[in-house]
Amino acid sequence: MIPLAERFPPSESCSCEICLNYCKRPGWWTPEEFENLLTTNYYKRVMLEVSPEHTFGVLSPAFYGCEGNFSLQIYSKNGCNFLKNNRCELYNSGYTPLECRFCHHDRIGEGQECHSVLENEWNSDAGRNLIDTWIKKANFPYADYYYQITKR
Repeated sequence: MIPLAERFPPSESCSCEICLNYCKRPGWWTPEEFENLLTTNYYKRVMLEVSPEHTFGVLSPAFYGCEGNFSLQIYSKNGCNFLKNNRCELYNSGYTPLECRFCHHDRIGEGQECHSVLENEWNSDAGRNLIDTWIKKANFPYADYYYQITKR
């Protein structure tokens, strides 16, 4: 099996209008990438997204104002909290999400495949266990609700 980082290689850095719009909607880490992020204080700047079916969650960079919370629509207009002055704070840090590294204006239509693969990565025992770890470490105040809606 081809590693995800090879299957979805990084794109060239770009700050065109299209690519900056990708940055407003936070991309997803792989569970393995997020596990590494847990060793930093960046884990405090993420949000918990829940699948439309309420069967699993994904940890992603938070919208401004949504750090340490569920991904709430009301904050979506604020964009990713790592985007400062049209630049990503995570760029070249080793903690940039795979989906953020991959998406680019030259890869029209390819982002959905990457997103689907990442969805499957999080919809796994490893993904669920990682969310459990984050919930404890971050003292997520809505843990009971998350477990109730995901029937865990």
